[in-house]
Amino acid sequence: MTAAPERAPGNAPEEAARTATEADMPQVAALAGAAAAEKLGQKGGALWARREGRPAPQEATLRSALGRPDQEVAVGTLDGVVVGYGVVRTETLLDGGLLGVIEDIYVDPGARAVGVGETLMNHLIDWCRVQGCFGVDSLALPGDRDTKNFFESFGLVARAIVVHRPLS
Repeated sequence: MTAAPERAPGNAPEEAARTATEADMPQVAALAGAAAAEKLGQKGGALWARREGRPAPQEATLRSALGRPDQEVAVGTLDGVVVGYGVVRTETLLDGGLLGVIEDIYVDPGARAVGVGETLMNHLIDWCRVQGCFGVDSLALPGDRDTKNFFESFGLVARAIVVHRPLS
């Protein structure tokens, strides 16, 4: 991952989030690869990769989401350097209501715990509000307490538990 530029001692890092551009796609794709690799090592990660994971080639699927009215691809930056990304889409439910679905949110481990994820999440939630969504869903794998706690800090709580039994 790209390192944030050096800053003067005592200056806090500046975190921000914005809509991704075509120029951001190589870095976003690299982050998407790192996110997938991190999830694969978690309980449920192998099935997640087959069912919910971003299909390969990741850069192509991310590029296809750029500029779509029903999706937002965003980047989180630290001192102007892209260190995180998020993807959210709208889903029209049976009653016609719009649900925001956060498909991806990831921050490089070296840039965590300084506010980039929070800024990125706020950007995604704000986009959902503008679209007229009545709520927001996302997914946390079992045992991933950090992700669960992160989502709960934004008011997202479990509304269903998916169970699975392998047959082989």
